[in-house]
Amino acid sequence: MCALLMLAVFASASSRKQLFNEGWKFQLGDTPEAKAGTFDDKAWRTLTLPHDWSIEGRFDKEAPAGNDGGYLPTGIGWYRKTFELPKDINGKKFQLYFEGVYMHSEVYINGEHAGGWPYGYSSFFVDITPYIKAGENTIAVRVDNSKQKNCRWYSGSGIYRNVWLMQTDLVHVANWGVQITTPDLHTAIVKTTIENETSEKKTVEVRTEIAGRTISGTVELLPDAAPTVVEHTFNLPDVQPWSPDTPNLYTAHITVSEDGKEKDTVEETFGFRTIAWSAEEGFTLNNKPLLLNGACVHHDNGILGAAAYDRAEYYRVELLKKAGFNALRTSHNIPSETFLRACDELGMLVIDESFDGWREAKNTHDYHELFDEWWSRDVEAMVLRDRNHPSIFCWSVGNEVIERKKIEIVTTARKLASLCRKLDYTRPVTSALAAWDNDWEIYDPLAEAFDIVGYNYLIHKSEGDHQRVPSRIMMQTESYPNDAWKNFRKVQDYPYIIGDFVWTGMDYIGESGIGRWYYEGDVPGEHYERPLYPWHASYCGDIDLTGLRKPISHYRSMLWNAEGEHLYLAVKEPDGYRGKVKTTLWGTWPTFESWNWEGHEGKPIEMEVYSHYPSVRLYLNEQLIGEKNTEEMKAVFSLPYTPGTLKAEGIREGKVMESKTLETAGTPVDIRLTPDRARIHRDGQDLSFILIEAIDAEGRTVPIADNALTVRVSGAASFLALGNADIKDEDAYTDTSHRMWKGRALLVIRSNGKKGKANIRVTLEGMNKTRSVQIQAE
Repeated sequence: MCALLMLAVFASASSRKQLFNEGWKFQLGDTPEAKAGTFDDKAWRTLTLPHDWSIEGRFDKEAPAGNDGGYLPTGIGWYRKTFELPKDINGKKFQLYFEGVYMHSEVYINGEHAGGWPYGYSSFFVDITPYIKAGENTIAVRVDNSKQKNCRWYSGSGIYRNVWLMQTDLVHVANWGVQITTPDLHTAIVKTTIENETSEKKTVEVRTEIAGRTISGTVELLPDAAPTVVEHTFNLPDVQPWSPDTPNLYTAHITVSEDGKEKDTVEETFGFRTIAWSAEEGFTLNNKPLLLNGACVHHDNGILGAAAYDRAEYYRVELLKKAGFNALRTSHNIPSETFLRACDELGMLVIDESFDGWREAKNTHDYHELFDEWWSRDVEAMVLRDRNHPSIFCWSVGNEVIERKKIEIVTTARKLASLCRKLDYTRPVTSALAAWDNDWEIYDPLAEAFDIVGYNYLIHKSEGDHQRVPSRIMMQTESYPNDAWKNFRKVQDYPYIIGDFVWTGMDYIGESGIGRWYYEGDVPGEHYERPLYPWHASYCGDIDLTGLRKPISHYRSMLWNAEGEHLYLAVKEPDGYRGKVKTTLWGTWPTFESWNWEGHEGKPIEMEVYSHYPSVRLYLNEQLIGEKNTEEMKAVFSLPYTPGTLKAEGIREGKVMESKTLETAGTPVDIRLTPDRARIHRDGQDLSFILIEAIDAEGRTVPIADNALTVRVSGAASFLALGNADIKDEDAYTDTSHRMWKGRALLVIRSNGKKGKANIRVTLEGMNKTRSVQIQAE
C-alpha cells in the first residue's frame, strides 16, 4: 500500500517533498551486509521515525556514555526501507533529506554508497539520482554512535529527526536556496537561487507571491554554470510585524516555469521584523527596546529522549513560553527545524548555536575530531537552513572553547563569524566565553571577533569590561538559577547587557546530577567531579521532566513579566527533614508548592511568597502570621508547621489586591488524568501528553505521593513513554509501569494511523483504583 501511495503522490505536480518516516526496519548492532539491496530484513523490527534507540534502553552504571549520556546505551544501528518509484523518473532529481542522524551516518541506495554526514546535529541532503531505478529501491542507513564519549549531554542515537524524499526537475530551486530579508517592517527582499542541471541553456520565469502581490521575471540559465540568483523586492504597507507578542507569519510562494510549464515550486515562511544592537541602546526589535529573559535548552524531549517528534518540539516551546521566557539558546547544537517553526509560530526568540567546542577536546570523541574538515559545512548547514526564521536573532559558533588561551583562537573565531556574516549579514554573531581562572581580560581579542559577547557565569565582570571596552555588547549566555534577581537587575540597569540565559529552561537527560540537591552522606560534589549514578539527568531546569514549573520558574517569570502571575507560595524543605541538605552550584534549595510536612508539626518551616505587590500578609488557618514588605520581589516567613491552609494576600496601599492559598492534602485515594489535547491527528506522528496526578478525597494533588502505577493504551494510539521528575529513578521510560514522584507522572501516547478512539487506562497499584481517558484520533 505504501508503494502505491508513493506512486500516486509522485504523479502529483506538488510532490517536491514527501515525509519519509514510515515503514523503516531497524536492527541494533553492526550488520555490514545490510547495505545490500537484496539483504533479508524480515526479522528486523518495523518502526516509524523519528527514532532514538538509546532512550529505549535501561539505565546502566557501566554504559560507555556515562554520566554525560545519562547512563543509557549507544552503539551502532542499521535502518532499512524499501520504496517504489514510478516509471518516469528520467529527467528528475531525487534526494533524501535527513533533518538529523546521530551520528556518523552512511547512506546506501541499492547497495551503493550515496552519502552521509558525521555531525549528528546537522541536516543534510543525499542525492540518490545516480543510484535509483524505476520500481523497487532500498535505502540502508548505518548509524555509528559507538565512539564514546562524544557529547557532554544526552545525544540519543539513531535517525532521531524527520526524513524526507524529494523530487524536482533538473531545473530547480537550490537546496535551502531561498533567502528572505526584511530591512524594514514593510519590505521583503526575496533572493532565490536557481540551478540548471541539464546540458542545455534554459530560459525560465521566476514568480514570487507574498500576501497577494506577485513579482515575476525571466532569467537565462546556462548549462553547467554556477547557480543563478533572482532577486524580488516587495513593499507591503499592510503587513503586520513579527514579535514574541505578535508572531505574525507570511509565506513566500516561489514558482519556476519554462514555456508556461511549472518546473519547481517552493514555499518559505518568514516574518517582518527588524533587529538592532548597540552598547548605548541595547537590543531592539522592530525599533523597540526588548530585554531578553532567556533560557538555555538542550535538544532532548525529556522522557522521550532525543526523538524530535513534531508535537514534542511544539510542546516544549509551549511550556517555555508559559514559563515566561521570551528567548532560548539552543545549547550547544543546531536544533530541529520543527523546534524553530514552533518558536516562529508561538513567539520565541532564538540564539541558534552550532558547536560545543572547536579544535581541542572536552570529550575523547567530540567535535574536535571533525572540526578542521567539517566546520564550514556544518556552519553552512545551520545558517542556510535557518536564516529565514524570524525567531532567530543571533548565530552562535561556540561554547567555552578549551583552546581559548591560544593566540590562533582569534583567527578561528574570525573565520567562523565571517562565514556566518557572508551567508547572512542581517544577524549578529556570538560565542559563549568563560574563564575557569582569573585570566578574563586576556580574552578581549577573542571577544572582539563577535558582534555580541556571550558571558557564561561572568556577567559580574560587566562594569569593568564596559569601562575598558565601552562599545562591547554583552549577554549572559549561561547563569546560575540562584542568581535570578542579580541577573535581572544587571539587564535592567545596564543597556549594554541585553539579556540573561539561565542554565537551564528545562530538565534534560544526561549531564547527570547537575542542579541536584542531596543529603549529607550521599555522594558529594558536582556532576563534573565524579560519576553520580543513579542520577541520570539534570535538575537545574525551571521546568521538570513532567512539564511542572518549579517555584524558581514562577519567581523568575514574575521578575521579568509585568503581566501574568503576581502572587505565588513556595515552601522550603526544612533542613534535616529528610537529611541535612547539600546544594550544588546549579541547584536551588529544595522548594515546593506543598504544605504537607508530616512529622514536622510545631517545628519552624520557611516559606517564600513571590509577589509583585509592595507587601504581603500571610495567614495560617485564618490566623494572621504577619505582614512583610517584599524585597527582591519576595517576602520570606518562618512559622511553626501546622497542617491546614496557608493564605497569602498581596497588599498595595493597604488594600488586598489578590490572594492565593496552599492547603495540606490528605491521603491519596484516586488519580486524575489530564491530557494536553483530547484530539490528535491519526497520522502516526502526533502525540498527547497526559498528566497523571494522585489526588485526595477533595481532588487536591497529593505532593508527597509516590504510588506505583501501570498504564495500558489501546485503540487509535500506542504507548510511547512514562516517567516522573525524579532524576534518580532507574525505571526505563519505555516501561508501562512506573512510580509517581511528588504526586505526579507523565504519560505520552502516539497516534498509530487508526481513526477513532484511543483508550488509556491507568491503575494505581495498592489501591485497586483505575481511571480511564479517551483521546480522539482524526
